[in-house]
Amino acid sequence: MPLTTEATGTPVTETYWLSHAWLGTHVEPGVALDVSDGRIARVRTGVDAPPPGATALRGLTLPGLANTHSHAFHRALRSTVQVGSGTFWTWRETMYQVASRLTPDTYYALARAVYAEMALAGITAVGEFHYLHHAPGGTPYDNPNAMGEALIAAARAAGIRITLLDTAYLSAGFGSGPDDYREPDRHQARFSDGTADAWAERAALLKGDDHTVIGAAVHSVRAVPAGQLSTVARWAEERQAPLHVHLSEQTAENDACLAAHGRTPARLLADHGVLGLRTTGVHNTHLTDEDIALIGSTGTGTCMCPTTERDLADGIGPAAALQHAGSPLSLGSDSHAVIDLFEEARAMELNERLRTRRRGHWTAAALLRAASADGHAALGRPDAGVLEPGAPADLVTIALDSVRTAGPVPRLAAETAVFAASAADVRHTVVAGRHLVRDGRHTLVDDVPRALAQAIGALRH
Repeated sequence: MPLTTEATGTPVTETYWLSHAWLGTHVEPGVALDVSDGRIARVRTGVDAPPPGATALRGLTLPGLANTHSHAFHRALRSTVQVGSGTFWTWRETMYQVASRLTPDTYYALARAVYAEMALAGITAVGEFHYLHHAPGGTPYDNPNAMGEALIAAARAAGIRITLLDTAYLSAGFGSGPDDYREPDRHQARFSDGTADAWAERAALLKGDDHTVIGAAVHSVRAVPAGQLSTVARWAEERQAPLHVHLSEQTAENDACLAAHGRTPARLLADHGVLGLRTTGVHNTHLTDEDIALIGSTGTGTCMCPTTERDLADGIGPAAALQHAGSPLSLGSDSHAVIDLFEEARAMELNERLRTRRRGHWTAAALLRAASADGHAALGRPDAGVLEPGAPADLVTIALDSVRTAGPVPRLAAETAVFAASAADVRHTVVAGRHLVRDGRHTLVDDVPRALAQAIGALRH
C-alpha cells in the first residue's frame, strides 16, 4: 500500500511522477508529488508508473538547489581573468572594469541570462550579494534601487527565486587606526551610500514577495567601518532578514584588521552584533581556532564557494571544523568560474581530502543538504529544500543515463549525483510547481547561450 502524506485539503493543480527521488536520507523509487498552489500537497511512495495526467520526471529528482552566494556580473569575467597570473587583488581590478560599464538595462540583460544558466543547472533560488547600487561616480539613479530592482526582475524573468542581499559597502579599507577608514576609490564610489544610515534608508525601500526575499549584507570588515556594523545588523534583525558577510577570505584583510583593531574579523563582527543564527559568513577561509569556535557557538552559517576559492587562489577553508563547531554549511558559485552546485558540493569534500589525506568527511546526503535545504535556510527560506508536504514545489531532476551517471545501481544515485554528475546532467527544473526547464531546455529564455553571449558582448563595446 503506498504511503500517503498530506499537507492541505486544497485541490491538486499538478502531479509529478519521479522515477527516483532523494527523500533526505535515501533514494526512493516511484514517488508521486501532488502540487497545489505552488507547494507540495502530497508525497506518495510505491507508485510504480506515472498516474494518469502526471508529468514524468525520469532520473533522480532532488529538491531544487540553492546558490547561496552570487555576484551575477562576475559571469562576464569568465575566461578573461584566466589570462596571466596574479592574486585576488589583481583579479579585483578586472572586476572593477566590468562593474564600471553596467547600467540597469545591461545588468538586467546579463543577470537574466545568468539566472537562466542557473536554472539549467538545477538552481531554483539564488542569493545575490548586491553592492553595485549607483551610477558611475556614485550618483544615485532617479530610482535609488534601479540596479537591485533590475536583479529582481531578471530573476523573475528567468523563473528562479531570489534573495537580494543588499550590501553595505562604505569604505576602501582600513586606515591608520580603529576609527580611520579610507574613502571609496573611483571604482568603489558607485557601491557606497556614504553611511550605514543612508544604506539602511535606501534598502528599506526594497520590497519582497513570494518570489523575492530582501536581506542584507556587510561586504566585509574592510568595507564597513566598525562603528557602523551594528546599523546593518540591527536593520536585518528588525526585519528577521538574512544577513551575509564576506569573512576572512584573504590573509591580507585579516592582518589589516588585527593592526587596526587588535582583533580578528570574526571577533570584530561578533563584538558589533553581526554574528548569529540568521547570519552567514561567506568563505570563512583563514580562521583561528577561536574564530571557528565563535562562529559555531553563535550558530552563524558558512557558505563555501570552492570553485571561486580555488580560482582566486584564496585557500581551503576549514569547513569540516566549522560544521563540527555548529556552523551550518551552504554552497555558492560566487564569481561563476563555473555554475554547477554538484561541482561545489564534491569540491568541498575533495578539498578536505587533499588537506587531511583522508576520505569521507561528508556523506552524499550531507553534501546534498548543503546544496539544498541548508542553502535555502541561509537565504531566508527555511521551509524549502525538502520533498515534503508543505514545502515549495521546487525540484531538479538529473539524468541517470548520461556518460557521467550511467552504471551505478539506483540506490546509490545520490552518490552518483554528488561525485559524478554535473550541471550538464540536469534534465528538468521545476519552480513553484512550474516546469521551468524541460528536457534540458529553458522554457522562458529561448536560447540561453545566445543571451549570455549578447549580454556579455555588450559590455565589451
